[in-house]
Amino acid sequence: MSELFDAIDALVASRAPLPPPDERRRLRKAHGLTVEEVATALKVRRATVSGWEAGKTEPRPPERDAYARLLQQLAELYPPPAAVAVPTEDAAAPAATTPPHPNEPATPATPATPPPTHVPGTPAPAPAPAPGPIPKPARTSAPSPVSARPAARKAASAGAPDAPESRFANGPLAVVDVDAEGHVLAYCTGGLMLEVPAKSIPALVEWTLREAKLGQPRLSGPGRDADPLLVLTGAALERYGLPAALSDGERLAGRIAEGHKVVKQLTRAGWKLTKRGFGPWARIYRPAQGGERSCVQLCIPSWNALDPRHWGAAADLPPAELARVLGVYASRVMTPCGSTAVTGLELMTALHPPTRASQPDADGRRHSEHNPGSLGSDPVDCAPCEAPDGHPLLKDLPRFHVRGPGEKLFEEAYDWARPMTDAECTLRHLVGIDVNLAFAAGANGLNVGLGAPTHVKSPVFDPKLPGSWLVDLSHVDLSRVKAGKQWVELDGDLLPSPFTPKGERPTGPAWYATPTVAYAQELGYEVRPLEAYVRHDNGRYLDGWYQRLRDAYLATMADLGVHADMAPADFLAAMDGWAERDPELAIVVSAVKATVKGGLGKLRERPRGEGWRPGEPWRALSRPTWRPDIRAAVISRTRINLHRKMVRHAAFTGQYPVAVLSDCVVYAADGTSPLDVLPYRDGKPLPGGFKLGVNPGLVKHEGTQSVLWGEEVRERFDAPELNLARYIKDGTVTNVDDGE
Repeated sequence: MSELFDAIDALVASRAPLPPPDERRRLRKAHGLTVEEVATALKVRRATVSGWEAGKTEPRPPERDAYARLLQQLAELYPPPAAVAVPTEDAAAPAATTPPHPNEPATPATPATPPPTHVPGTPAPAPAPAPGPIPKPARTSAPSPVSARPAARKAASAGAPDAPESRFANGPLAVVDVDAEGHVLAYCTGGLMLEVPAKSIPALVEWTLREAKLGQPRLSGPGRDADPLLVLTGAALERYGLPAALSDGERLAGRIAEGHKVVKQLTRAGWKLTKRGFGPWARIYRPAQGGERSCVQLCIPSWNALDPRHWGAAADLPPAELARVLGVYASRVMTPCGSTAVTGLELMTALHPPTRASQPDADGRRHSEHNPGSLGSDPVDCAPCEAPDGHPLLKDLPRFHVRGPGEKLFEEAYDWARPMTDAECTLRHLVGIDVNLAFAAGANGLNVGLGAPTHVKSPVFDPKLPGSWLVDLSHVDLSRVKAGKQWVELDGDLLPSPFTPKGERPTGPAWYATPTVAYAQELGYEVRPLEAYVRHDNGRYLDGWYQRLRDAYLATMADLGVHADMAPADFLAAMDGWAERDPELAIVVSAVKATVKGGLGKLRERPRGEGWRPGEPWRALSRPTWRPDIRAAVISRTRINLHRKMVRHAAFTGQYPVAVLSDCVVYAADGTSPLDVLPYRDGKPLPGGFKLGVNPGLVKHEGTQSVLWGEEVRERFDAPELNLARYIKDGTVTNVDDGE
């Protein structure tokens, strides 16, 4: 009889009731359990639990009874919330007509509802970064996939928010790898793994668009959703017939040959490549039909897609860890679509799309129209003074003509140093402080031109009007300037000039961006421009860009234990060894910083080979985002912000900088800490001066070396004005300039 009872119990267990798949996932997350923890408890693989939560596979005895028991207990602890009607994206933020990716043809979309209102000159709304730290996946070997392929659903780890749209349920990207048994797996964010049935690159693209549910929602109402990103490991390259590394010729060309068999496979399948071809960042697409995009981005780390200068050792990470690093970056910045510089530039466009859908016409149809507050769809010519050497605007200049400050706008970051005074040589240490995300802070709240410049003769200077001004600032004397509302007496010879990158005092009329000229007025001196190129169509184009990158930086630093509003001593302690706490998140911090600098640098991208000759146009000039005036304004404001703090510091403490490089300032001091330099009183910093903290614009400790070290280095290289800020971090003196 007992055997019969056991058989009956087993039969009942085989049909143990289970809640719907979405409820299974909700209950697990509500209790803070990861997929891996549930899989370990039930003695199954992580992919198996993912399949159960996807609803495509069902547990069998004996695991089913145990799984049902787990869910029943969790349901008692976490009853389902009351249903709330949530509008879909189609109802809340309709898709507007947006241009395709550069070089990609597209058919304008016709949304059915009006576009959201956007005030010109204000930042477009962007989703906030995911709250809380991003869980780190366990380092385990890839399990064998189950016989039935898990559905393309995101297995979000504890604390991670649900994907905002079901079509992007598995996150923005996946790392494609091949396990020891030869199975192709896609490692998504949140620890989810998907089986990949594709046998070729064209099939992989089809699978990504039809089944993988990868992608990311738009960052702005009129914008477009991010294309899914696939990262191919070395094993995946071998499986799909691609080289593990590029040859020298392919590396110089930036792509594999058009005759490669994989490129031919794509062509036969009706897929296209952008003009950059099949390279480290390949974009594979079909022309849009009815406004629906069919596009997949590939990233190939072994082809140097992830530059180690910005991504550290990311290319060498195991698939799950690499998916985590890129996933955090994607959720907080955007899905990478090229180098950090390319992504930084694309982020500007994603937040301010050039076009939007118009109001319905008489026939009820919508059309593409200019999006106020954006740079538009068409490039504009810069002013002649803003044009870099070799620009078509300068083709009539003599071949070897060198333009001086009266012909060329030269707004660059500081690279200045001076010999130490006798008093400074009696001190023991050199302390370097570095401004956090200095160039991002310089972009915050900055009014920049949106359209073409207007040439004006003998203008009256307007500090609110973006532009380039020809003005003589040689009369500004740093020995007597206004610091706030008070006139102060300083030793002007110990300060760099705020008007030139090398810190030299100007000798006559020169071209300056608006923030530089406005600072001369702030110091208490009159300015009379001779001429100017001003932009009456202007706005705070970079505000949303700054906010997005600031939030990404602060959220990731908080995950590493460095929080905003920490006391100075606590902040310095938290910064000690911050990168070692989670090296993968430290990679994200590095990438965010590179996105800031690279994105601004792309605003004035120079020719990149391709047989270019001086006086001829180059490819970047065809972009609306080729705007050297915006880059100059940001750099000008960043340099001025730094000089303002140095003036306040000198007026209050009598201390002067020994060296300045970009966003790093070096002072001589008796102690080794920034607290031995910065004038804190009762825990409060000097108003308008340097302040310790993690926020953009605040400073951190860059490094400390001895005064003897500085003097020895300068004597060894016979360079009394060698810029010590370049080497203050670790004291190693090389010929390499890392730009920091």
